[in-house]
Amino acid sequence: MEWYGEPWAGLADIDGKPHYFEIDHSHQGDEYQVWPVGEAVAKLEREQWAIYARWYERREAGEVGQESHPGHGGVDARYDELELLLAPHRSAPDSARRLRCELRFVADVDVRYRVEGPDYWLRWRPRPH
Repeated sequence: MEWYGEPWAGLADIDGKPHYFEIDHSHQGDEYQVWPVGEAVAKLEREQWAIYARWYERREAGEVGQESHPGHGGVDARYDELELLLAPHRSAPDSARRLRCELRFVADVDVRYRVEGPDYWLRWRPRPH
């Protein structure tokens, strides 16, 4: 998951199936490219997310610092391995659909990044013509 004031890229269920999404910077606002991902790849993405979420929990508890972020490379061997395995799948193909996204935060959840997912959900809709 990439986040810069809004989700920029990640994995989401769309029409009941896992899809990658990536913000389309060539358009205004909430328009994304989305494309399906197989269950085996989605499982690897969830495994990498869990590594990150457990690190985030330790960081929030003051047990580790930013320098131990698994995304820096060389910190968590499995995270690095997953990064290499997933890289070829994370680029939008020419066949990617364009959808609009509405962000909603989950009520009564005070931990932003949890193993079971972030503290928000995304609603996907076709873009207007």
